[in-house]
Amino acid sequence: MTTTQPAPGTEQPSIGTLASDASRHLSTIVHGEIALAKAEIGASVKSAGTGAGMFVGALILVAYSLTFGLIALAEGLVSLGVWRWLAYLIVFVFLLIVAAVLVLVGRRMVKRIKAPEKTIAEAKQTAETLRRSGLHTP
Repeated sequence: MTTTQPAPGTEQPSIGTLASDASRHLSTIVHGEIALAKAEIGASVKSAGTGAGMFVGALILVAYSLTFGLIALAEGLVSLGVWRWLAYLIVFVFLLIVAAVLVLVGRRMVKRIKAPEKTIAEAKQTAETLRRSGLHTP
């Protein structure tokens, strides 16, 4: 293995200079990595936002088309010989029943929500520890 010697008349940089250069280069690399991450995340967020907008648009279209489907259902009942007012009343009552079922199911699911018991217990334990150590004054 051969080592290169500095050219005559040139000095080798000091350890401090080398450390400073290394720190500066490392800082440049880190800033570059952060800029790259920001660019990638920005593109991902933009794509996610566009996708979410598409889902919202689809939901709006489904909501509007549901109206036409319900009208078609009522008119289908009319074509079966049911009076028009009664056909629309049947569809209306059907919608009320569906809404009531959704409310009941939603209410049951909300009742299943529990308090974060572990977090509350940990917070109480931390407060008690601080109180005993004298770091916390009530």
